[in-house]
Amino acid sequence: MTLSPALLALAAAAFGIGTTEFVIMGLLPEISRSLDVTIPAAGQLVSMYALSVTIGSPIMAVLIARLPRRRALLVLMAVFVLGNVFCALSGSFDLLMAARVFTALAHGAFFGIGAIVAADVVPRHQRAMAISLMFSGLTLANVLGVPFGTLLGQAYGWRASFWAVSVIGVAAFVALVIWVPDVRQARRMRLGREIHALAHPQVLLAMATSAICSAALFTVFTYITPMLETVSGISPHGVSVALLLFGVGITLGNLMGGRLADWRLMFSVIVLLCVLIVVEAIFTRTSHYAIPSVVTLMIWGALAFGVGPCLQTRVVDQAQAAPSLASTLNQSAFNLGNAIGASTGGLMVSAGIGYDALPWGGCAFSAVALATVLFAVRLETRTRRRRGARRAAFWAAHTMPLREDG
Repeated sequence: MTLSPALLALAAAAFGIGTTEFVIMGLLPEISRSLDVTIPAAGQLVSMYALSVTIGSPIMAVLIARLPRRRALLVLMAVFVLGNVFCALSGSFDLLMAARVFTALAHGAFFGIGAIVAADVVPRHQRAMAISLMFSGLTLANVLGVPFGTLLGQAYGWRASFWAVSVIGVAAFVALVIWVPDVRQARRMRLGREIHALAHPQVLLAMATSAICSAALFTVFTYITPMLETVSGISPHGVSVALLLFGVGITLGNLMGGRLADWRLMFSVIVLLCVLIVVEAIFTRTSHYAIPSVVTLMIWGALAFGVGPCLQTRVVDQAQAAPSLASTLNQSAFNLGNAIGASTGGLMVSAGIGYDALPWGGCAFSAVALATVLFAVRLETRTRRRRGARRAAFWAAHTMPLREDG
């Protein structure tokens, strides 16, 4: 499919949001020295950002629920730009923390509403691919934005990174103004209808799967650097190259997931999760060797991120009556999974379990996700059969008198 200007604007915004989320990890030593805090204390900037996304995203979605989607995206992008400016101007750790929390408020709501807009600007059979193209900005942030943002912060101070992200945000804001169409919703969004849509079992199952899949990823990814250094024997410079290749893998996987979802959504999720479980099990062995571990890392990242567009599309499809809050909450589910996975991996390491065994934790989460998807398919099949039986009974009851009269 052709990358339309609207999708390019959404991807540019996603690139900025992804960069500001992850670049902080590479700037922790500089922030620690500049603001006179320990590195573990500075690490709270990461966890509080994720927590703010999880809790703040649905709140923001409710606050802007009555706005047209294009205007809502512009409001969220303005919050993002202001938040990064506040980060750059912060003179203390507490102010920086507050600025990070404020910035994170735009994260989940933007991706939630942006996914709906991306799906609306293309033909229906290309919806999942459009969503994956928007999210490609997030994956490209790991390949380009984070490494260059980290180098910029190391050379000119961590504040320079936030100024650079602010410029990206302004450019994305202008692109949204120019290229995203002002499409009117078929009907006005109402909070009651949005909340009612969340009660749909398939929506809840899709969001639960999103959280579990994210937990599977972050059980390992949170500790991927010490794993590659201590288990695989890769140098710090080699780890940077490995993570760059991982970024390439997740970008390709994200695009692959979009195409698969447009083809056969639930079948693709099942196949991806089955292969992912096998790869995670293999990772426990290949992690002991440098080159095999990097190859496995790329494949694992591609599979893990290939599931994302499928699940986001699933939520949008199942909450068609009122998708905005459901789509945004799915982003909260992903971030909740991030926290669960990071905590699980930390507990495993604290319990004396080696880094090479962390993929077993991811494997277990992936197996639970697969079970959840299979249950959703079974429930959907059962519901479809019941509806078919009711329709057959209805037509039989109404056509029988005609037959007798004849």
